[in-house]
Order: sequence, then C-alpha cells, then structure tokens
Amino acid sequence: MMVLRPVLRSTALHLGVSRVRFWELMGSKRKTRLPLSVQRWCSSEASGLSSDHLCSGTVEYQYLKKYFVRRLKATYHRFHSIPDYSVVCGRHHVYFIKDDGIYRIDKRDSILEPEQVVNLEHVSRGGGKTRAESDERFQWTIQRIRLSPQEKHLAATLKSSHKEELRCVVVRLGERNIPLLPPRHILLELESVFSFEWATDDVLFYTTMEGLRSSSVFRLHLASDCSSKITSVYEETHPDVFVEVALSRDRQILTINCNSRTSSEVMLIDVTKSYLEPLVIQPRQLDLLYHVEHWKGLLIILVNTGPAQEYQVMQAPVSEPSMASWVSLFAPSPDTAIKDMDVVGDYLLLVANTPAGKLTLNVMSLSNLKETHIIQLPSWACAIETKKPGLADQQGVLEFLLSSPVHPPVPYSLDPGKGLLLSDAGNQTYLESQDKYITTRLEACSQDGTLVPVTVFHAVPVEDLGQVPLLVHVYGAYGRDLNMEFCPVKRFLLEQGWALAYCHIRGGGERGLSWHRQGRVEGKPRGVEDLQACLHNLFSLGVSSPSRAALTACSAGAVPVAALCNRNPNRMRAVTLQAPFLDVLGTMEKPNLPLTLEDRDEWGDPVGNLNHRHIIASYCPLHNITPQHYPSMLLTAYSGDPRVPLEGVLKYAKFIKKAIHAHFSMNPNAGCKSAPKIVLNVQPGVNHLGPEDFVQRLEEEAFRLAFLYTELGLDLPLPRRKRKR
Repeated sequence: MMVLRPVLRSTALHLGVSRVRFWELMGSKRKTRLPLSVQRWCSSEASGLSSDHLCSGTVEYQYLKKYFVRRLKATYHRFHSIPDYSVVCGRHHVYFIKDDGIYRIDKRDSILEPEQVVNLEHVSRGGGKTRAESDERFQWTIQRIRLSPQEKHLAATLKSSHKEELRCVVVRLGERNIPLLPPRHILLELESVFSFEWATDDVLFYTTMEGLRSSSVFRLHLASDCSSKITSVYEETHPDVFVEVALSRDRQILTINCNSRTSSEVMLIDVTKSYLEPLVIQPRQLDLLYHVEHWKGLLIILVNTGPAQEYQVMQAPVSEPSMASWVSLFAPSPDTAIKDMDVVGDYLLLVANTPAGKLTLNVMSLSNLKETHIIQLPSWACAIETKKPGLADQQGVLEFLLSSPVHPPVPYSLDPGKGLLLSDAGNQTYLESQDKYITTRLEACSQDGTLVPVTVFHAVPVEDLGQVPLLVHVYGAYGRDLNMEFCPVKRFLLEQGWALAYCHIRGGGERGLSWHRQGRVEGKPRGVEDLQACLHNLFSLGVSSPSRAALTACSAGAVPVAALCNRNPNRMRAVTLQAPFLDVLGTMEKPNLPLTLEDRDEWGDPVGNLNHRHIIASYCPLHNITPQHYPSMLLTAYSGDPRVPLEGVLKYAKFIKKAIHAHFSMNPNAGCKSAPKIVLNVQPGVNHLGPEDFVQRLEEEAFRLAFLYTELGLDLPLPRRKRKR
C-alpha cells in the first residue's frame, strides 16, 4: 500500500524504512551482555540546591532505571511473538530475518534446515573503523528486502548502528547451497541506497541518499556472467524535492516519485516493455500533490484536487497520463480524510479517517463503480499496516495489521470481491482481550472555535480517572499523524493505572491536508493553542490533574510542548522531549544547515520575510524563556543528530536553568515549592529516532520512566505475584 509521506524533519522520515521491532529481539535465544553505559547525564536542581542533593537525585534516577529495565524487559518478552510482516514470500521460498542475516525456507520441502542467503559478517566493514566497531555484532540492521520477479536475485538494504549509513547488498539466488559451504556470495554492495525495486530479474532501479536528500535515480543491470552496469536515470536539481522509486501492487509499472511539501512529479516506467525509460505523468506545479497506482492499463491517481484541496481519486489511461486526461472516480464526503490508497485485484481500497477520528476502509469496484461499500474497523483500531504482497501471495486479497498504542497488532485479511473482513481465527481470544482497555475519542474547542481531536486510552471509566497519572502525547507538524502504533511501554503504563492522551493538534495530518495547512508557517501558534485546549478539556472532564500530568514529544513535537511551558507552565508537572527541536528561529536563520531550506514551507523564512520572523519569534521555545516555575524536564539529545542541531538543545537547557534560578532568586517564598529538575541526556550517535540497539533503547525508556515516576511523586509499580500451586 502506498504511503502518503511528506519530506520532513519529523520523527519518521528518516529513513522511511521499517526497523525490526525491539520486542522481536526478546524472543531470540541469543544471550546479550549489558554494555557499559556510554551516556552522558547532566542533571541540574534549578533552584541552586547543593551538589549533594543534585547527586542524590541522579542516583535515585539510576536506581529506578535499573528497576524499570527489569520490568520493561518482562513486558517486551510478553509481546515478542506478536504478528509482523518482516517475512517475505517468494515463489519457492519464505525469507526471514535473524540477528546475523537473512535466511530462507524451501516451501516445497519444509523439513530442510533454513538456508542463510545473507551473512551480515560478510558485509564490507569499510575504512576508518576501529577494531571495536568492526567487531560490533550490531553493525548492520536489515531494513528492506526485495525479490526479483522470478526469485533470481535478492536485494536488501542495511543500516549501520554506528552512523547514519545505508548500504544495499545484491545476492544471486538459485538452488540450495551445498551443506557445510559458506553462505551465498554477495554479488554487489551499493552505497547510500534509500529506495529500490526490481523492474526485471536483472534490472534494479534505486535511489541514493546524500546527507538528508535523496535526489538521484540509478539503474543496475546484472549480466549472466556476474558483471554489472550502473547508469544514471534521473537527477533532481531542486533542493526541497525528495526522490524515491516504487513498484505498483500488480508489478506492472515502476514509478519515480519526486515530492516536495508543495508539489509532486511522478515518472512512469512500464516494466512489461523492454524500453525501460521514464515518462513524466504530469509535470509538477505548485500545490499539486499526487500519487499513482495501476490497474489494467489505467493509472489510478490520488490527487489533492478535491473539495478544499483534499485528496480525491482520478483515473487516466497509461497511454495518455497527463492531467488533461484525468477523470474523477471518487471524492470523499466532507471532513473525511483519505490516508492511503491501494488497488487489490479489481478493487480500489481507501483508508480514511472519519470526522469522529475512526479508521474505515472504503471499497470500490473498478469494473463497476456503483459497487461501493464502507467497512467499519474495530473501535480501538488507530493504526493500520498493510502487507506488501510477495511473489506468490494472492494479489486479490489485502492482508493488514490493526493496532493502537496499547493494543498489540491483530492480523486481518480482506477479500474485496466477497466483501469479507476476516481476522485470524486463532486469535479470537486475543481479539476479545483487545476490549479490556477503553478507547475514548474527545474533541477540545480551541481558541478560534476549531474542534481538536483527542484520543484517550484508559483502564477504568472516565469518571474514575481523577487521581491517575496522565501522559500526554503531541506532534503537530509536517502534515504527519501522531504515531499510534503499538508500543509495549504504553501498554505497561496502562497496566500500571496511567491514562494516555494523544492530542491531534493542527499542523499534523489527522484531519486531512487542510489540517496541516492551518498549522504551518503563520498558523504555527494555533498548535500551541490547540494543545492548551486539549489539556483544559481533559482536566475539565476529570481526567487527572496538572499536578499528575506529564507531556511527551519527539523532534518537531517539542515546539508546541515547550512553547506551552513558556506560556502556561502550571498545566503540567513534567515534560520528556526526545531529539527536541527547540531553537526554531536560530535554526531557520541558517540556510547551510540540513533541511533548513526544505523546512521553510513548514516554519517560514525568518531571513527573507519579516512577518515570518515575528511569528517564529512569538512562539520559539528558546527565545521565549522567562523567569518562572517551569515543570521538570528530561531532554534527550543525540550528539551527531543532523536533523536537530545539538547546539540548540544545549543552549535551551542552559537558558531555562538560568531562568528558573532567577525565578527562585527573585521570589524567596517560591522555595516552598519543590524545585523543578532539568535533566539533559546527551547520547552519542546520529540516530534521530533513538538507538537501534534493543538494550540501549530499553535503558533509555527505563530512565524516562524513572524520571516520570520521581517527578510525579508516584509509588513504584509492583509486579504481579505468581499464584502458588
């Protein structure tokens, strides 16, 4: 299924590829030693308390961190066997990922032992590595796997765990290796590959990453004598355009997608023809966004030419692909936002968000346009992950997983022709347990009268949530929805009596393209107003209270959170920010920084537009710090993060500590309040999304919980006692 993904400084661009779920590693038989801590912790009692008191606070966190490591390990282990789509089905084999590489099982003879086809230890280590780095077991993490049409070749991208490096390996497949011989030889290693697809058994199209840009498309041709030829296919010149390649579900066309935040241009390659040169479908024009699928010689086009510039579905013949030939197929009802599109067999499937914030599946017959119906998904479903069909999978059936932050993924399959939506029969008990936790959808009235969606997860009725701790999640940028996929840590919190709230403020994409437009550039202050309205609504309904509430955000989501801390710091007790974007004005003033030019469509241009400068200066977290009683903060940053400069995080921590100290100095009576703590956690590495390694990620999450429990004054959650026989 196509993903409508903008190019952004968000938590999930980057690198747009799926990582192996951490809880899968818990099911591994391999024993892992806990490494020595490599983190640098900087903690400050902002009121100028003694260094002894400061030391005891840090020690307290570390003690609780060890406790939560044990508890989270047990939680991840409980969910290590949940379904996922990391398995790839070929015509004759099933391919799967293990710690040391890629393996396959022969479907014709399941008795045989799995055969290793890619050994990560055989991937080139490259120069400039220390011995320790070269021996690091987790040097490479497998990201994507693609099989050629007749299963002649396999290509896979790998990510370095030490730096933001991508590599693609190509392996020739065939009959099973003779036992006791080394695994298959890697034919080729391609550097910095971002997206890639097989056009034929011997032709691979791929794009490369340079810095944070993907702008070049290449064609690799493998000859029968194992020689190879690489030719340049396309080079994008606009700095704000991101390029990737994709294959249609029926594997008939390959597209080169050139997207910025304000325009699209798609080039078409018909892989059924020997002439593999790209043809432009519709040249880019400002504010025109479109995405393409294929069905029986027709292009199915999702384009933002619907009412209020929202997405609708058009079609055009492959022979005449330009906009002049586009004919309307489907336009959604008002306030319904199309989130994704797929063509399954003879049916068009649309994932949509209803005005009430629920996910639905719209099914339309492409051979009989009057045959349409809507499939209601379970009320708890907040995220959908569709399976990319393998070479031998049924093309007429859609397989997907439904989940929420606290509901583990449940597999479903949809046969559009029969109108059947089926869950795995073996998961019936599992399905029934999904109703154990309550999903409540609310709306908060913002300052300008706009209703802002809020999703709340809780274990007891709303009227009983007055004394529970509350963790509020927010993002609101780049037209991207909040991440609502399953997370074992969120489930753990719910089991310990927390309530979780997700505030879908403007600037995100939950209510369509217009929701994003209302919250970018001049509309950025609306996101702060929306967040404040969401908190007010929650507390008014009796959900927790400011003294038991904490806010959490990543990357650009830190902007509305930290801006609200400046404006109204009494609305929360604690804040945790990961890779936080805090110096909006300073960053956007420097065009030489990665993403600054591309980000002007999101944040504005403070250098060339005086009005933009005034707006950014009005809400920028770093430039609006004032002496007052701030909530306690945990700031987690990464020393080599190219998306969020570390300089801005360090400067923010310094300024806010100084402001809190000034507040206590000017108000001696403020000493009766407990002093907030500003904890700066700077970790090595360049991964904007946190460490790839499971143990390091677990420790980071455990420290975050230790901080929250300490600053909210919560008792430690006790593990359940095992019933004696």
